[in-house]
Amino acid sequence: MFPPKDELQAAHERWQQQVLWPALEKTPERDQPFMTTSSAPIERLYTPLDLTENEYLRDIAHPGAYPFTRGIHPTGYRGKVWTMRMFAGFGTAEETNERFRYLLSQGQTGLSVAFDMPTLYGRDTDHPLVEGEFGKCGVAISSLADMEILFDGIPLDKVSTSMTINSPAAMIWAMYLVVAEKRGVPWAALRGTLQNDILKEYIAQNEYIFPPEPSMRLVTDTVEFACRHVPQWNPVSVSGYHIREAGSTATQELAFTLADGMAYVEAALARGLDIDEFAPRISFFFNAHNDFFEEIAKYRAARRIWARMMRERYAAKQERSWWLRFHSQTAGCSLTAQQPEVNIVRTAIQALAAVLGGTQSLHTNSMDEALALPSEKAVTIALRTQQVIAAESGVTNTVDPLGGSYFVEALTDRMEREALDYFRQIDAQGGVIAAIRNGFFQREIADAAYRYQQEIDHGAREIVGVNAYKVAAPLEIPILAMDPAGEQKHLARLSRVRSERNNALVQQHLQGLQQAAANGDNTMPAMLDCVRAYATLGEMCDVLRESFGVYQEMVVV
Repeated sequence: MFPPKDELQAAHERWQQQVLWPALEKTPERDQPFMTTSSAPIERLYTPLDLTENEYLRDIAHPGAYPFTRGIHPTGYRGKVWTMRMFAGFGTAEETNERFRYLLSQGQTGLSVAFDMPTLYGRDTDHPLVEGEFGKCGVAISSLADMEILFDGIPLDKVSTSMTINSPAAMIWAMYLVVAEKRGVPWAALRGTLQNDILKEYIAQNEYIFPPEPSMRLVTDTVEFACRHVPQWNPVSVSGYHIREAGSTATQELAFTLADGMAYVEAALARGLDIDEFAPRISFFFNAHNDFFEEIAKYRAARRIWARMMRERYAAKQERSWWLRFHSQTAGCSLTAQQPEVNIVRTAIQALAAVLGGTQSLHTNSMDEALALPSEKAVTIALRTQQVIAAESGVTNTVDPLGGSYFVEALTDRMEREALDYFRQIDAQGGVIAAIRNGFFQREIADAAYRYQQEIDHGAREIVGVNAYKVAAPLEIPILAMDPAGEQKHLARLSRVRSERNNALVQQHLQGLQQAAANGDNTMPAMLDCVRAYATLGEMCDVLRESFGVYQEMVVV
């Protein structure tokens, strides 16, 4: 691939002596650390010397060819561009349904549902523990009645739907399935993704309910049920996004996410499922942060590592089982309340990195998200950002245009090595759940977040509008205003559901869910029965709280 190493080394030394050193004497480099967003040092120049251990056919190869470093599809975006899937949800089901319809009318090609905090924690909106949290970070869903309104007029067999829900994921999915059932849409026609990644909740986001072991059982129940009944659905989207938002480095996001993915694979295998039956339906969800090249290298390394693990460690035979398919979202933690219009620039750079890294679907954050839920104007600009990249930038014309870059390939190799080292550390502790219980992931992320903040505080890292190029201009962008009567409307519907349903039938099916949990049966059929009878989310979760217990996180020091 390259000239002999000694010739390359001699040429590099001549360049330093004859070109570099004289130039530095005239114009020294800037006095600042040159590093990635993850604080990893970046060399002045990358050459074939940085890739001498890299073999093209073994490590890079062609697009659509193992190990898929250059992408899982041989034609990239020349055949089909990524799914534009804007994350949306606030207030009532009616308000969010209106936003869904607006986004679809503006060219969005897939739905992505954000749920509010009571829903994420498996509580009904009228529970005293969640007072004041209605609709603030997503839509409130307390029963099938809300889900029916949320997707009113949405063609479920034509639009794929992603749902960002974890601890109560199985119950929320059951509601979606029953909505389709009541409309006569066969489950086999449904396409979408359930995040359902409970491991990252213990690692980073902390929206868990039950202890890890029964939570993993619920995830495996959905994987098994999807294989049998909803074959086009992705029952797990293994999420590095929230790990990165908690302050991890890019390598930690990569390593911890893939380690979680392997834990789900092993749980499904232990259930008796065949690897090639479920592996093609596991998807991933990554952050798209500020460091353009580091992010691209992260996605390339993720595909290569996953392909090798699936083929070599888990003996998957089908090529689709080796594919790492991923959704990406631009980095919410990079957005600033100061000079919010600058967030449009950040988002564009991050989105371009996701596209050049080969994402299958993409959400672009809105400029106002450090201040409030996105306004219609802000979310339209965010969607237009994707559309400009797809239609005007030219990056979709060729497959993997950065493949072969000495810098990108060297970064990809380094991130793979560092991720494999993390796998060894996790295995040495007894696996992912053991590492969660002893606080390993939490300490690693906390240390990285602290280092990053120190770099900002000490001026080693500049953030435009925060510690550099500050202005004192007043805020002038419109902020979303939700329906002030929305909570009362939702509570009235919840009360009506409880009074009009067959409560004896609800209790019968809740007892069936309790028995399924106690007997080790797959809980999905019992949940579907509960949902059809209009049992509420809180009622179903309370049954499982009693059966499984509630998790208390250890204090990490």
